[in-house]
Amino acid sequence: MAISSTIRAADALARRLYAEGCRYAFGMPGGEVLTLVDALEDAGIEFILAKHENAAAFMAEGTYHRTGAPGILVATVGPGALNGVNAVANAHQDRVPLIVLAGAVDADEAQTYTHQVLDQQAVFRPITKASFSLVPGAAHVIADKAVGIATEGRPGPVHIDVPITVADAPVPAAAPPHRAKPAPTAPSGPDLDTARTWLAEAHRPVMVVGLDAMVEEAGPALLDFAETYGIPVVTTYKAKGLLPEDHALSLGGAGLSPLADTHLIPLLQDADLILCLGYDPIEMRVGWRDIWDPTRQRVIDITAAPNHHYMHQASLSFIADCAASLTALSEGVAPRKTWENGALTATKDALSNAFPTEEDWGPAAIMDTCRQVLPRDALATVDSGAHRILLSQMWQCYEPRGLTQSTALCTMGCAIPLAMGAKLASPDRPVVGFCGDAGFLMVAGELSTAAELGLKPIIVVFVDASLALIELKQRGRQMKNRGVDFAKHDFAAMGKAFGGAGHTVTTRAELIEALQTALAADTFTVIAAVIERGAYDGRI
Repeated sequence: MAISSTIRAADALARRLYAEGCRYAFGMPGGEVLTLVDALEDAGIEFILAKHENAAAFMAEGTYHRTGAPGILVATVGPGALNGVNAVANAHQDRVPLIVLAGAVDADEAQTYTHQVLDQQAVFRPITKASFSLVPGAAHVIADKAVGIATEGRPGPVHIDVPITVADAPVPAAAPPHRAKPAPTAPSGPDLDTARTWLAEAHRPVMVVGLDAMVEEAGPALLDFAETYGIPVVTTYKAKGLLPEDHALSLGGAGLSPLADTHLIPLLQDADLILCLGYDPIEMRVGWRDIWDPTRQRVIDITAAPNHHYMHQASLSFIADCAASLTALSEGVAPRKTWENGALTATKDALSNAFPTEEDWGPAAIMDTCRQVLPRDALATVDSGAHRILLSQMWQCYEPRGLTQSTALCTMGCAIPLAMGAKLASPDRPVVGFCGDAGFLMVAGELSTAAELGLKPIIVVFVDASLALIELKQRGRQMKNRGVDFAKHDFAAMGKAFGGAGHTVTTRAELIEALQTALAADTFTVIAAVIERGAYDGRI
């Protein structure tokens, strides 16, 4: 049989995404994207029918964190595309390569037809790295550009409008060669010499490590560098686990907890060298603005992009790759003893005491029990709320991406779809999603998707019938209780209704039994952990 010399424009997109390693796409189809779905499946990319585009995009992010390949969101024209806006903006801020394939009305049709017609590119341009409208003559080029832009530098989402007839338009089957990926860059010149001198002279160095280092998979280089030079490491929440958090030099995650900051910030302000490795303060609250003084302290910034945020300033700035920079920085620099004043040990002890695990029941007891019962290699996700701040301090990660969350945009309702994406891509790993009860209610319908796919994540819900973090802030401002409380619901019953298992627990013993049962279950499990209102007071 003769091989056709042409394919559909949609096939050109799908084949390029498959070549990049993509194996899953998520979304809700409409008539305008049927060719896209068909092309993705033909290319070997499984289309997963979600119940909402916002959740679909978080599922796509979950697969990215396990496979390294860009996530794919498929959305139909108009309301479908707009439903995904929150998660696309989250991907932009959290540096997630997400390809957004949106159906679109043909340009000539839109001149005399108004139903569901809007300027989708105008919507997506501010929250993506790039936005394209597919044209047949450049289908292969646009596909390659989209992958390159989404994955290189600081990763992020790329949007492609796919007009209805363009998806079916014939294009040459043979694609031009893919553009070569850039090689890692390292610092050089007089500033590098200065940085080496500062490293050699440092008595109290600290590293602050963030998103760029995680994206660049700089963990092994970070571990070697920190051990060689005796440098303690603070990470942002999204970069947790780049240095295993049971390591003697790990100070855990930072960014949102005022309680943790009372111990971490004094250590940073006592440091005589602060090395920011891939640190992007987009994850940090306002309390991290200008917490060190580059006129008094030596501060080195190694990032993927110039500092346009002005959250902090540095004495030296390198736009370079993290691992390559550490190698260059260490050349010819002999190690020396650090932190001989005992401040590092005191800070680690103070952090441990600030987040105790001994309570009989409450949020900390739930987190401690889950960490003890679940295997060391369990993957965790968490959505936004008071529970996220506490969990991000207490949940130890031993590998990068061991805890996935929305850190820059802090969006609610992401834990369940992130857990589903992680479980889909890593079916042999235990996966647990930690939800607030309000976040759970936002996306409960996706449990039916988990049942349909045969996924088996464990969903732990902190049940206090309140927007606990907002209520805490409300009380802190001595305001009346308004708009933060809601009714208690039977979350375990919801889990069962959607085809999973459900447990309600109020003690450590009940939680241990529920977790052990869930690990052996042949379906997903919802564990409703009931806690008192105000349970987070003084803990975050």
